[in-house]
Amino acid sequence: MKNYIIRRIIQMIPVFIGILFILFFILEQAPGTPVSNMMIPKMTPEQKAELAQKLGLDVPWYERFVNWIGEALHGNLGYSINHKKPVVDVMKDYVGPTLLLSLVSLAISVIIGIPAGVISATKQYSITDNVLTVVSFIGISIPSFFFGLLLLKNFAVDIQIFPLFGLKDPLLMSTNPVDKALDVAWHLVLPSIVLGLGSTASFMRYTRSSMLEVIKQDYIRTARAKGLKEKTVIYRHAFRNAVIPIITLLGFWIPSLLSGAVVTESIFALPGLGKISVEATMTRNYPLILGINAMLAVLTLMGTLVADILYAIADPRIRYD
Repeated sequence: MKNYIIRRIIQMIPVFIGILFILFFILEQAPGTPVSNMMIPKMTPEQKAELAQKLGLDVPWYERFVNWIGEALHGNLGYSINHKKPVVDVMKDYVGPTLLLSLVSLAISVIIGIPAGVISATKQYSITDNVLTVVSFIGISIPSFFFGLLLLKNFAVDIQIFPLFGLKDPLLMSTNPVDKALDVAWHLVLPSIVLGLGSTASFMRYTRSSMLEVIKQDYIRTARAKGLKEKTVIYRHAFRNAVIPIITLLGFWIPSLLSGAVVTESIFALPGLGKISVEATMTRNYPLILGINAMLAVLTLMGTLVADILYAIADPRIRYD
């Protein structure tokens, strides 16, 4: 396993560089440049050229890409003009709320989606199965921005149970860490539900399909014929063999939650990477866009590696060495 992990990490390096190259090329083809937002009508062509030179935009894009890779190897992802600080520092300031929101949403998805999928499969064609199937289709189909606005309208405006925006109450005077943690958790309820809705439905559908395929196998009939309890048959024999597709989904869903937080954070005005991603796109803040997408690329590649490792843990027949 150790040798396999080392080989996979080495293989990830050219893939990661290829992803950044494609992203860099796409940004180059986008209309406008970062200089466009900094120009004033009275600027002369010489002043425009000087500004482009200060930003390093006076050289071909492929040369800038090579320079960016070289700087990135030293931990320098560029300078955010809008925030007046390095991209790494900007990401450190905003990554915390996004990670917290994504982890809470993922926990909700796994805790609710997987057991619901198992129940739906073991009670196929029953009322419970039909209800869960309808709920999952609604969760997959409903747009997150519409669902978020619906929750805000009903639970933050009409009933006023949950806060409307932000991650903490500006009027909270308590210095108790427990009170602060509870305040943050209360603000995360609605955003976590919105972000976790689609993934919960997906986990449920994948679990149901995988379980239905497994429980029809001969060894499951044999286990039941031996007189084993139904819970033992389902959770010890069937679920362990049905978990492989779920692990695959889990590996890819971790980075997708971070990227999906863009819409959710915009709706609930959360100070996370999603919010500054939208701002960076609108202002053509290319260094920040590259930095955020580089982090997402790393998480995607690491998610596939973690999924492969979990395969071997879930199924002892899988060996990589």
